[in-house]
This record gives sequence, C-alpha cells and structure tokens, in this order.
Amino acid sequence: MINYTLTRAKRKTVALYVRNGNIEVRVPMKMPKCDIDKFVSSKEKWIIDRLAKSHEHSEQRKSFELNYGGTVLYRGKSYPITAKSGKHIGFYDTAFYMPPDLTSKQIKAACVQIYRMLAKRDLTQKTFDFAKQMSVMPTSVKINGAVTRWGSCSGRKSINFSWRLIMADDDVIDYVVVHELAHLTEMNHSKKFWSIVEKALPNYKERQLRLKELQKKLNMEDWEM
Repeated sequence: MINYTLTRAKRKTVALYVRNGNIEVRVPMKMPKCDIDKFVSSKEKWIIDRLAKSHEHSEQRKSFELNYGGTVLYRGKSYPITAKSGKHIGFYDTAFYMPPDLTSKQIKAACVQIYRMLAKRDLTQKTFDFAKQMSVMPTSVKINGAVTRWGSCSGRKSINFSWRLIMADDDVIDYVVVHELAHLTEMNHSKKFWSIVEKALPNYKERQLRLKELQKKLNMEDWEM
C-alpha cells in the first residue's frame, strides 16, 4: 500500500497531489477509509510516475548553480556572469559583473540583488508607460520575492511584481504589467477584465503561453537564498 497523508475537508470530490516526494489525498469529511485506499491503489501507476518526475525535478534543482562564465537571463536575453576587480556589482550592456573569488552561492545572491535593481527600474518604467496608455494610475510599484505569483494588485491599488519577471521577454513582461494594471479597473477575471487586457494587448494569449514556458524553466532552477 502506498503511504499518503490524508486531509479531510468540506468538499465533494477526491483530489490527489504529489509534491516534493510526498503524497497527499484530500477527501470529503465522511468518505470511508477503505474507499480512499481503493482510490489510491487505482492511481498507483500515475503516482509512481509522478514520484519519479518529482525526484528528477528535485535533483535538477539541487544541481543548479551559477559560476563565472555562466549566463543568466535578463529581459529574455542571455548575459554572461563576469568577474570585475573591486567590490561593486551591477549590469552593463553586455554582462552581469561582480567581484572575483565569490562562491557559487554568493554569485547567485549577487545576481538576485542585480535582478532586484533592474526589476525596480525597468518594471516601474513599464508600469507607468502602460498606465498612461490605459488611463489608470497605481499608488505604487513594488518588487518582491514571490515565487508562485508574477504580479499582484492590492485593494489600495499598489502593484507588486516578482523580481523573477525581469528574466522574461519584453513582450511577456508587458503582458504581466497590463494584467495587473487592468485590475485597477476590474479586481477580478471577468469578461470585462479580459477585454481591458485585450484592448491593450490583442495577442495576450500567446504571451500567456510564453510566460508558462518561463515558469517551467524556473521551476527547474533553485533561486532560493
């Protein structure tokens, strides 16, 4: 029998999740344990496949590291990580630069710091450019370390972006910016909301797909500090 974590809740259906090598089954409050075990057994092949993929994913994330001469993405293009004498870090037109003799972990930390600076500058500028076009205005634009959300819009009309977004192509960044600005008018995902997005970016659906591809790539990389 496959070991799993059982969660009972006020729901009508059974849900099965495999995350980080762990199996969770969410079921209705009164579902008999024997029926739950039968359900899990019926999904054995699927669970084994998912566990294998989860292990592969975990190993690939563990092996992720950054070193001098390697490359990182910025606005959809790859740039080399370059050692430069001194204590400063930053980005020139052709490279991410930082002091020599840093460890892989320190190089990653430096890259994240550079990404945050670039994101604050570039995403803020893009936000106000599109805000003018869409006749809206956020109260502020902030950069955070969100992993599962590219952007968000608060009830106070403050817009937040994950620094990771700065790795995306400009067209994809524009989609996320427009998406969050549209929430200043419609705090939902109604037809009216999507019509606002489409008016600004008629091909937004194609950009959505490219954003998902970037998410898949970053899911295989360990950017946690």
